[in-house]
Amino acid sequence: MDPLTPLVANLQADGRLRVWSLVITAFGDLVQHRGGVISTARLGDLLGRVGVEPGALRTALSRLGQDGWVTSEREGRLSHYRLSDEGVREFAPATSLIYAPPRCEPVSDWALVIRLGSDPVLCPADETPDDADCCVVGALRHLSPAFRESLVQSQYLEALKRLAGDIGAIDAGHFSPATAAAARLLLVHRWRRIVLRHRELPAELMPPTEPLRNPRIDVARAYAQLAPLAEAWLDGEETTLPPMPAGDASFDQRFREAKA
Repeated sequence: MDPLTPLVANLQADGRLRVWSLVITAFGDLVQHRGGVISTARLGDLLGRVGVEPGALRTALSRLGQDGWVTSEREGRLSHYRLSDEGVREFAPATSLIYAPPRCEPVSDWALVIRLGSDPVLCPADETPDDADCCVVGALRHLSPAFRESLVQSQYLEALKRLAGDIGAIDAGHFSPATAAAARLLLVHRWRRIVLRHRELPAELMPPTEPLRNPRIDVARAYAQLAPLAEAWLDGEETTLPPMPAGDASFDQRFREAKA
C-alpha cells in the first residue's frame, strides 16, 4: 500500500478540498525558504501525489493569480509561480504562528483576561494579550472538570483527533523523499487550519484523556522526521526536475526558539 494512502484518505474525509488553500500551504512550507519560486512541473508532481488533478491545480493557480496572491512568469515550456508581495505580507503572520516553538515547560503563572463584551479567557501569564481590559495574574489552584470542559470546543477536539490520525500514519522510515514532501505538506496543511481557526490551549487545560494534550510538540516531532527527506526531494533527489535553490536560515528555526 502507498504509505500516503492514510493521509490522503484523511484529507478527503474533510470534505471538498480547496486546492488553492493547499497551494498556499505548499508555498509557505516548501517554497518560500527555497527562493520563493516553484515550477508548475514540481508543484504538479507534489500535489498529484495527494490526489490533485492537473486541471484542478491550473484552476487554483488562476484563481490565486486573479486574487493577487501569486504571480507567474514563463521560462521555456514551463511556468514558474511565486507569492506576490501582497501574498507574502498576508502569509507572514500565519507563518510565525504555524512554526512557533512548542511550550515544553509547565505553566507556573496564569492570567485571567477580560475584554469588555467577551467571555473571560484563561491563559499563561506570558501570553497575555495587549488589548485586555482587565487581567488578573496568579497561580491556578483548582480547575473543576466542568470548567475544564467549558474551555475546550468540540470542534477543536475533533480537529485534534484528525491531526492525531495524520501523525499516527507518518512513518518516515518507509517514505521516499517525494512521499515525505507530500506527507509534510499534508501535515502542515492540517496544522495550519487548526492554529488559524482555534485558540491553542496549554496542556494543563486539556482533557486528561486527549492523546494530543500538547499538539504543537507532536507536530514538531513529526515534522522533524519528515524534514530531511522532504528537503532531499527539493534538492532534486528521485526526480528529473532541476533542484530548487538551497534553503535559507529561516528553515532551521521552524518550531524552535529564535537564537539570541
